[in-house]
Amino acid sequence: MAILQSTSPSGEQSTQLGHSLRKRHVTMISLGGIIGAGLFVGSSATISAMGPAACLSYLLAGIVVLFVMRMLGEMALAHPGVGSFTEFTRLGLGDWAGFTNGWLYWYFWVIVVAVEAVAGAGILQRWIPAPVWVIGLVLLSVMTAVNLLSVKSYGEFEYWFASIKVAAIIVFIVVGASYLFGFSSWHQTAVHLSGDRGFMPFGAMSIFAGVPTVIFAVGGAEIATIAASESDDPSRNVASMTRSVILRVITFYVGSLFVIACIVPWAQIKVGYSPFVAALETMHIPGAADMMNAIVLVAVLSALNSGLYVSSRIVFRLAERGDAPRAMLKLSPTRVPRLAVLASSVVGYVAIVAAIVSPQGVFLYLVNASGAVMLFVYLSIAISQIVLRRRLEAQAPERLTLKMWLFPWLSWAVAAAIAGVLIAMGFDHALSSQLMASLASLAVVSLAYMVARSKRRAQMRHAHAHGFGEPATNWKK
Repeated sequence: MAILQSTSPSGEQSTQLGHSLRKRHVTMISLGGIIGAGLFVGSSATISAMGPAACLSYLLAGIVVLFVMRMLGEMALAHPGVGSFTEFTRLGLGDWAGFTNGWLYWYFWVIVVAVEAVAGAGILQRWIPAPVWVIGLVLLSVMTAVNLLSVKSYGEFEYWFASIKVAAIIVFIVVGASYLFGFSSWHQTAVHLSGDRGFMPFGAMSIFAGVPTVIFAVGGAEIATIAASESDDPSRNVASMTRSVILRVITFYVGSLFVIACIVPWAQIKVGYSPFVAALETMHIPGAADMMNAIVLVAVLSALNSGLYVSSRIVFRLAERGDAPRAMLKLSPTRVPRLAVLASSVVGYVAIVAAIVSPQGVFLYLVNASGAVMLFVYLSIAISQIVLRRRLEAQAPERLTLKMWLFPWLSWAVAAAIAGVLIAMGFDHALSSQLMASLASLAVVSLAYMVARSKRRAQMRHAHAHGFGEPATNWKK
């Protein structure tokens, strides 16, 4: 049994999209995928719910993502040319896993595109007197144009977007630390961290209870494994990214939130109001709100840019496998799958309209239906890595140039941790609706797979009956 097919079933090279991205692009794309508006604004809800110990919840979630990325790194180097990390689940668990993971991940990102477009429009309304839906559609149109130009244009935009976000966090940590050492007493800092019911005001279990919420914020680094397939040295870039970037991001999340907890009493942080702004205002930094809104806008544009990129590439890889219309394989002269970009963009436009027309109805359901998708994908990655690792150890151990630590125990522990997060969502009143809606999404995509498989088998039987032979296919009999 072959472990990997380096070409698609149609015989087309899976790396045909080109290699114009550089290592600096891949590194910053990975950073940009994790550092988003969820850190700058969404962390306020986490701090309000958990107090200063929220930084530990981010640490635990970041460690889980770190291990998932290590698994992806191992599989990417052992199976070069796959093109999309969702295809590793096809290699390990079969066509159903590849089909469902690909389409669920695509759905997740097109919804992110709509959410971020609406969020960006809300921010720009501070400076531009126009309806939210108009600004949102303009933002999506601009980012669609960027993605249609070339993969290098996407990489350059994302490089600078991510650089601004990283620089903002570093400056914030430096300014905050300077304030704590120069203008704040140790007694005051200790009161902020340990006062008002202590460092863990809701108990140690609140740290674990917060992981289901914050894991969505620290997810997104896997985008870089897709971008790496269009870089000048995919294997080396993936290996470099999985070794270092996630650790830096954990430092950014935990470091910045710890500084905030030292400066601002956690009970004073309001949900929906950036804790970064609260800290800057406490330090009497002029124009704090406008500065942070500008940074959040950059984070939103970054998410829009990445969302369109990754969703289009997922559809492209699905089309290679016959799981999406073959028209999505058509490339522009700059080697961009324009139809795939436009298709993802159109879904984003529809979702933006739903956000305006029915924000608490249709749009809320669409968002909830993607709530646990990333966890489904991560769980399937963990299980796939275990299966593929066993297969490689038996057939081609020399291909294991980058290994998951403490295999198989740590791999099983990661899978169990992700499953535990999903179970915890089911018992959390605020998150159970997201889990149920996401399971409905999984059921719909699984049904689509069965319908497509039945249609494909009928075509194969018809072709065989008329003596045409069996067409090239990826579907198992």
